[in-house]
Amino acid sequence: MATVIFYEKQRCASNALQKAMLENTEPMPPSTGAERVTAYHTRTKHSLNHYAAGPEALDWTMQPNPFREFSDTLLINLPLGAQQLTTPLSSIYQPDDFEPQPLSLKSVGALLELSMGISAWKEYGPDRWALRCNPSSGNLHPTEAYLICQNIPALENGLYHYVSRDHALEQRCRNQSELPGEDGRLFIGLSSVHWREAWKYGERAFRYCQLDVGHALGALRYAAGALGWRLRLVEDVNNSELEKLLGLDRSSDFERAEHEEADLLLEVMLRPMTGSQHDLAHLITLENGAHWAGTANVLDPHPMYHWPVIDEIAAATRRTASTANATAWESHPLLAHSRDKPAADVILQRRSAQRLDATASMTLEDFCLMLDRLLPRQMAPWDIWNFEPCVHPVFFVHRIHGLKPGLYALPRSRNAKDRLRAALRKEFLWEKAQQCPDHLPLFLLTQADCRSAARTISCHQAIAADGCFSLGMLAEFDEVVASDPWRYRQLHWEAALLGHVLYLEAEVMNLRGTGIGCFIDDAFHEILGITGTEFQSIYHFTVGRPLLDTRILTQPPYPNRDADTITQ
Repeated sequence: MATVIFYEKQRCASNALQKAMLENTEPMPPSTGAERVTAYHTRTKHSLNHYAAGPEALDWTMQPNPFREFSDTLLINLPLGAQQLTTPLSSIYQPDDFEPQPLSLKSVGALLELSMGISAWKEYGPDRWALRCNPSSGNLHPTEAYLICQNIPALENGLYHYVSRDHALEQRCRNQSELPGEDGRLFIGLSSVHWREAWKYGERAFRYCQLDVGHALGALRYAAGALGWRLRLVEDVNNSELEKLLGLDRSSDFERAEHEEADLLLEVMLRPMTGSQHDLAHLITLENGAHWAGTANVLDPHPMYHWPVIDEIAAATRRTASTANATAWESHPLLAHSRDKPAADVILQRRSAQRLDATASMTLEDFCLMLDRLLPRQMAPWDIWNFEPCVHPVFFVHRIHGLKPGLYALPRSRNAKDRLRAALRKEFLWEKAQQCPDHLPLFLLTQADCRSAARTISCHQAIAADGCFSLGMLAEFDEVVASDPWRYRQLHWEAALLGHVLYLEAEVMNLRGTGIGCFIDDAFHEILGITGTEFQSIYHFTVGRPLLDTRILTQPPYPNRDADTITQ
């Protein structure tokens, strides 16, 4: 039986070492895009002796503004009515079972309310902070959302920025030119304000921003599913074109404000389609009747640090061409929920666990259902893009009835098991978990009490050991990054989609999950026997029964707004 290596070294980086790390801000050496990605990923790893370069101290009273706004724009308050949606969460996995809602101001409002909107306000003493439906590293929310609208009632054709604090749209550009077609069309663009994460996390922040994009992607896909809609990742737009579409290249509108990095573009599909019906150039153009408005607000007037490597890795991973490939989706049977809840209720109650009950356990049936939802199929959320699965969870099973504690792997593609088996420790068992349904490729690697290892790998956070299980996500790294450095971003999106599925399914089971971005990269690799960079750890997660702090008050998300009111 293989032996799990336990790490019990304490976090002990000295002030002198931290200072040296902070001064190590030299740019990455000139190289290919793939080499720059590998260099960035390596330099931003945490280790048992020191953490990736970041600020020495934080003043939370100086936290960057979590809400981007554009001055001098038309503000359109969106209706609040998401809780009126009765779609069960299980129906989102079978979208053909009900009729999609038409595009309207009300349905657009519900989409954004359930994806990028505020789910609650929290208060503790003098402190007050917002929770949102899209999870975020450190609750810092670097992700911004833009809408490109065509022929939607009560919305002029053009570009809008979503302000989650107010559940409102700011009209950034209106297009008076005639657009082809009569059907409504809705595109959603996502961008990242890297400084929001870098303020707290330093050089590692680019990773967290991409994980947040992936969570926003998952949040949008589930919200769309509650309306009977699908989403499609627009492949035929590169970063430069997307910057132009979203107005992020307008330097005069961001003269003093923090830059936003364009990430991706989605199209809302009311009916299954193989591709877009529209030429994107007709949606937003700088000629032919386009009228721009708005100046971005400054989020942090006194930044204390600068991390040049973030701009460099962003430049190295910008998309220049379409890289999607044809994917033959599996047709695994979908396990049925023994219990179900309305999707809107699950989404709005989702929280990131802060503490977990170290004595609680979960059933094997619930665990298998969670894993079943992680398998790629032509259904939410995996129908967003056309890529082979490249991220594979490795589980630290602590307390699941009917399953031995130990280390397990879940290969998510046809050849992943063989590749993982070749890369991981030779003494691992690779025994199929016979207690699980036949179609679930869950393999026992070694039987052991992994709680101490899970805690240490997760930067000594008890939450990784106190859950019913935790996991690390291994990404196929070298081959994917070499094919296109842009896919470094996409690997994080896929990992975050895995996490997002676990978040929502945990809520259905009266459990709670939380993403773990702070982990000791190579310590996890060493436990698994990984020596090269064929596979790399991308994201960690844990699920268990939450312990709630009753001292923290919960307030409604939009206390001064009535459901279904529309003001303009």
